[in-house]
Amino acid sequence: MSRDDCLREVTLDRLEEQIAVCDKVVAAYPDDPGPRNERYLLHSLAGNDEQACEDLREALRLAERLPEDELDAQLRSDLEVRRELCAEGPLTSPPTPPAPSP
Repeated sequence: MSRDDCLREVTLDRLEEQIAVCDKVVAAYPDDPGPRNERYLLHSLAGNDEQACEDLREALRLAERLPEDELDAQLRSDLEVRRELCAEGPLTSPPTPPAPSP
């Protein structure tokens, strides 16, 4: 299992399966913010906003422990953008209610 397995072969119709794979990656690399950042993306695509932001908060906490030169620049950028998204509120749009019957 590698750190990159979370987003390998992702398809929207199999998000729950991919989240389960990513859960194993996170467990295998508990001190690495990268897999949690990737699981954030999977949870947000699945509409699991609360879990996505939980992963983001933990990824940010782990990233803060690393020396600045050890944190990938793209990961740093992703975390900052996603921090703002979680602070703004729900990541996904609420479902549109059905149109009233005439």
